[in-house]
Amino acid sequence: MSPAIRVSAAVVTDSAGWALVVRKRGTEMFMQPGGKPEAGESAATALVRELAEEIGVRVTAADLRPLGTFEAEAANEPGHLVVADAFAVRLERHDVVVGGEIAEARWIAPGGGHDLALAPLSRDLLLPLAWR
Repeated sequence: MSPAIRVSAAVVTDSAGWALVVRKRGTEMFMQPGGKPEAGESAATALVRELAEEIGVRVTAADLRPLGTFEAEAANEPGHLVVADAFAVRLERHDVVVGGEIAEARWIAPGGGHDLALAPLSRDLLLPLAWR
């Protein structure tokens, strides 16, 4: 069995239904904003912190809608699985400011993203949830 990496991930959509993906510095694949919980953090608390660090938005745990826990091949750690506690949150494009370890952010039209290198978790599981 592959080692697992636990993360919190945000399925961010805007009022037009476009979904946000980000690419971390030094990587090629786009994925949902989020990251690993620190010791003692809940999945939601970790995501609140990560969204502030990565895309400059201030949300509360009450702003997050739980979507479930999802598992896929890790994008940047070969031989590992990523286990993501995913949450939906609505933001607008002007709210998002790239920061921290994020090199680039892209908004994808509903059903789009085929031209981007997307992490398996995003491509196969989370982005379809954004547009259902």
